[in-house]
Amino acid sequence: MGTHVIKMPDIGEGIAEVELSVWHVKVGDMVVEDQVLADVMTDKAMVDIPSPVHGKVISLGGEPGEVMAVGSILISIEVEGAGNTRESALSAVVEEAAPAPKAEIKAPVAESKPAAKPVVAAQAPVARDANERPLASPAVRKHALDAGIQLRLVQGSGPAGRILHEDLDAYLQQGNTRASVGANPYAERNDEEQIPVIGMRRKIAQRMQDATRRAAHFSYVEEIDVTALDDLRVHLNEKHGASRGKLTLLPFLVRAMVVALRDFPQINARYDDEAQVITRLGAVHVGVATQSDIGLMVPVVRHAEARSLWGTAEEITRLATAARNGKASRDELSGSTITLTSLGALGGIVSTPVLNLPEVAIVGVNRIVERPMVIKGQIVIRKMMNLSSSFDHRVVDGMDAAQFIQAIRGLLEQPASLFLE
Repeated sequence: MGTHVIKMPDIGEGIAEVELSVWHVKVGDMVVEDQVLADVMTDKAMVDIPSPVHGKVISLGGEPGEVMAVGSILISIEVEGAGNTRESALSAVVEEAAPAPKAEIKAPVAESKPAAKPVVAAQAPVARDANERPLASPAVRKHALDAGIQLRLVQGSGPAGRILHEDLDAYLQQGNTRASVGANPYAERNDEEQIPVIGMRRKIAQRMQDATRRAAHFSYVEEIDVTALDDLRVHLNEKHGASRGKLTLLPFLVRAMVVALRDFPQINARYDDEAQVITRLGAVHVGVATQSDIGLMVPVVRHAEARSLWGTAEEITRLATAARNGKASRDELSGSTITLTSLGALGGIVSTPVLNLPEVAIVGVNRIVERPMVIKGQIVIRKMMNLSSSFDHRVVDGMDAAQFIQAIRGLLEQPASLFLE
């Protein structure tokens, strides 16, 4: 018998260290070639680390949440024969998993939820130590938090006792949660749960903190009458929706941003504050903020300036679906020049979005509401929407930001102008 040591692979893009996010195996487990051993998180994506060999896990090189250097020992596996502990032993893994041009983000729940797993019919609460952290994916932890379930009381039926969505469903059926029939909603509660900030949540926290620390944020809010725009959207959907797909307001907003940026190239830019260089780009790569089970992602609609209304709508839908399903690649999550963020019906009245560095502008969409407005001396009901946008004052002057948003406003209030050349 020998030992095969797997080291943390070089993911590429000059990355020197990654965060160990999730183990899919434990010491003593038998693994087979190509079985996923762990997930690691880079600045851009979640990456699978597969096994290049058959064997038995004899040691793990880190704990979830630990930041590990490229080349450090990730896992040791006992194998038949002499084994292979040379650094070159990982080359096949790196070639097959890491440098692939379309490395995919993996939603943890998709890998840890076996398709053929039967739903557990019943289970009794598990007695775990209060400090014990049961195995569960971020999606399962969110499911438990939303349902008011203490994970330490749930019996896991997955590998190594991992708690699955089916286990939570079974636990709920047993009535062991705060929402169970007969529970006293006024009873005192003293339970608490510590949730380590790791994986995608840590990356989001770091990026948001970095953005607010480094950039000189200022926000500008403008009210827009979108009555005519929404009428056009409804008309186009009635006429072409069956053949071309339904339109939301987002592709119109992207189109308005593209047209307005022609006169404001300083806003379609990236700022390298270390090199003190501003790069203005002709291409408009619009990041569309998208919520997923593992956190906020920003897939990128590339070359929005060259897309039709329906082409933009189709790409937004494709990218949002990929991000929510954990299938967006690193390339699809990087390279934006300006970001559009919208919470839809939850958009509120005003927001102060945080810049997506190194970009210098982000356009935020608030919800549409019907309000009485005075037009030519008459009170009429109009559909009104606010744009709450933020800019980097180191690069964008207040006057330029205001004029940019006013240009978008004019395009949206007179939607025919979106398509005039």
